[in-house]
Amino acid sequence: MSKPVIAITMGDAAGVGPEIIMKSFTHPDLLAKCRPLVIGDAARLEVAGRIVGAALKVNRLAPGEEDKALFAPGSVDCIDLGLIPADMPWGKLSPVAGDAAYQFIKTATGLAMAGKVQAICTAPLNKEALHAGGHKYPGHTEMLAALTNTPEVSMMLTAPKLRVIHVTTHIGIIDAIKKIEPGLVERVITRGYEVLEKAKLPRKKIGVCGINPHAGENGLFGYGEEEQKIVPAVKACRAKGWDVEGPLPADTLFFRAGRGDFDMVVAMYHDQGHGPVKVLGLEAGVNITVGLPVIRTSVDHGTAFDIAGKGIVDERSMLEAIRAAIDLAAR
Repeated sequence: MSKPVIAITMGDAAGVGPEIIMKSFTHPDLLAKCRPLVIGDAARLEVAGRIVGAALKVNRLAPGEEDKALFAPGSVDCIDLGLIPADMPWGKLSPVAGDAAYQFIKTATGLAMAGKVQAICTAPLNKEALHAGGHKYPGHTEMLAALTNTPEVSMMLTAPKLRVIHVTTHIGIIDAIKKIEPGLVERVITRGYEVLEKAKLPRKKIGVCGINPHAGENGLFGYGEEEQKIVPAVKACRAKGWDVEGPLPADTLFFRAGRGDFDMVVAMYHDQGHGPVKVLGLEAGVNITVGLPVIRTSVDHGTAFDIAGKGIVDERSMLEAIRAAIDLAAR
């Protein structure tokens, strides 16, 4: 079987995206497993290459010239959109970089929908820059849903010992509690179960977090949110014969999942799911969008403006995200 073409979007050009891409290409096993195609700005990649000390040649390709990619050792194939000024500073918020990050994603999505690439792997963008550039999305997940006309998707984070799928993500905690309802919870559990099925796991055990401390402790904490919003969804999924348990106290659930009691955790809101994964190490985390008609993985860290342009960023999360994209494309 031929190696999949993975579109790697450069993210925010003022952040660490260009550097982690160039560092990733110095790993010889990358080309052995896939055909990586960067969507971004060639000149910015060249500067980033010098900063990180990568002896790589950037092969500039115009939009529509993806068939001219070399996929050769020592080179980085880049669909060059030419949107980044040569004097753009590192580590500074820029509307130009925010708009460019959107255009990189839009181009990659078009290639994926046309079947010209088998997966998308995204370097980080800056949400404030994205908004300043005129694109009012909370993040990659919502942007990709809009670009592919997908009504609802879920964010899943993976680490070596943990898979977490989220019911809500980039909204405030009060809004998250309002948004959570049995139908949404059931749909997210379903998407999580489908991921485990595709992974061909012999056991597909899912633990569902509560909202309140101690999962409400039978109404002692909160206003009955667990009973009203989560229990009906868990019952509906169990009626399908699925091994779903919850709502459970999040603190002990993540501990139990980490030791192997569960194959996936369903988190109710952003920090409930993100915190445990990131404690395990940003370099090991991968963000996967579940429910899209295309495969999308991402690093599990931000643009890191404080270290951008210094050549010290860790590329391991990008490598893990690319490996996850390869694995999903194979399935």
